[in-house]
Amino acid sequence: MWNYEKRLQYPVNITQTNPQIAQVIISQFGGPDGELSASMRYLSQRYTMPYREVAGLLTDIGTEELAHMEMICAIVYQLTKDLSPEEIKASGFDKYYVDHTLALWPQAAGGIPFNACEFQSKGDPITDLTENLAAEQKARSTYDNILRLVKDQEVADPIRFLRAREIVHFQRFGEGLRIVQDHLDSRNFYAANPAFDCRK
Repeated sequence: MWNYEKRLQYPVNITQTNPQIAQVIISQFGGPDGELSASMRYLSQRYTMPYREVAGLLTDIGTEELAHMEMICAIVYQLTKDLSPEEIKASGFDKYYVDHTLALWPQAAGGIPFNACEFQSKGDPITDLTENLAAEQKARSTYDNILRLVKDQEVADPIRFLRAREIVHFQRFGEGLRIVQDHLDSRNFYAANPAFDCRK
């Protein structure tokens, strides 16, 4: 069970609309390396994680990713709030607008809708944690790309915060992987599986 605090993890206060920037940032809502897929990945993986400490880590980070999704949605909303039809058409936001008006809908920057195939949950602790390490680096790279494109400090500031959290999550998943590797046994193997690799 979660307790919801009615505040963003980091403040988002954007005073100037910019639908062109919104079209880029929306990828971190519903894109392949976005916050929605991250939260679903970690919160799904926790059920089959055999070590309570690492399952707790997945719950913690998955929950924080929900908060990050909320921040991304707030950014996109504030960048597109109260746009006129002329501004929408001139910015190229008209294709999105036709289907969703100015509502938030998870998609990648290229317009591809969110799909659960964008995240993996395998049930093998090493496989899942390695997936998570890669996911955090891909998200960090996406934030790097956004920061190369966005110069408005009201937008860039919360994006820098989110980028920094991806780095922390990468480090924490590395700690989780070390915990798992310290417990390798016949049920949690890495180098060899006697059931598959030994000839009878």
